[in-house]
Amino acid sequence: MKQIAVIGSGTMGNGIAHTFAQFNYQVNLIDINQTALDKALQTITKNLDRQVTKGTLTEAQKAATIDNITTYTSIKDGLQNADLIVEAATENVDLKLNIFKELDQFAPAHAILASNTSSISITQIAAVTNRGDKVIGMHFMNPVPVMKLVEVIRGYATSDETTNTIMSLSQSLEKVPVEVNDYPGFVANRILMPMINEAIYTLYEGVAGVYEIDTVMKLGMAHPMGPLQLADFIGLDVCLAILKVLNDGFGNPKYAPCPLLVNMVAAGKKGAKTGEGFYKYTVGSKDLVVSDKFKKS
Repeated sequence: MKQIAVIGSGTMGNGIAHTFAQFNYQVNLIDINQTALDKALQTITKNLDRQVTKGTLTEAQKAATIDNITTYTSIKDGLQNADLIVEAATENVDLKLNIFKELDQFAPAHAILASNTSSISITQIAAVTNRGDKVIGMHFMNPVPVMKLVEVIRGYATSDETTNTIMSLSQSLEKVPVEVNDYPGFVANRILMPMINEAIYTLYEGVAGVYEIDTVMKLGMAHPMGPLQLADFIGLDVCLAILKVLNDGFGNPKYAPCPLLVNMVAAGKKGAKTGEGFYKYTVGSKDLVVSDKFKKS
């Protein structure tokens, strides 16, 4: 398995492409938007430069990594000769189902189809293809080149052969794959999202402020990042989408999104990517500044 196709050139897509290319896989990075692809290559180059500065990568390895990536705006063209396709599009059920119908149509018969979904059912995704045994979840963590975990999700029809292949492939990337079964949120987000949601409720109900909530979790629970800052980093719209999947999938009100989260997403305050969520983000600044909305008067 040497030819990898990655669908989507956003934060997760470019990180996945970067990682495979760094370990000498040939990568076709596919997005319908050429501008997005150009931006992705700029991001990958910037992140590689950071690795070179830290001494974890040589200039020659950086150059080889970039050479291993080819961009495409056509799914059909980008899937030629692919052994594995990793879908990393927006966390939207209908979008993913439509993408997998296309992947099944154009991908080589032997190819494994993987989704980087963080919550959507692999079984549901596999059902729109004619190769359910070759459909699997490959949930990377952000930032992909740095984080070691890959949550490998088996759908109802996923074969042992496909699972074993993806487990071994993940190890070849110096990742630690963990096999889980296909239930809403899998393991990572089934545990993480209720915690983030509860932190938002704690703010919503006036128990404590943004800084105070995050400080308690960082200093008291040894979390490297507080839950509200982490929510901003993930994207509040993504958190909301995952909570809706959990709520719909289990029918349990404990997964119902906090009204404050719903309102923030509706107002366009989606976290770091929009410049404001629970904190304000300024390009070039690493200072952690609480949003004016949540500053104590």
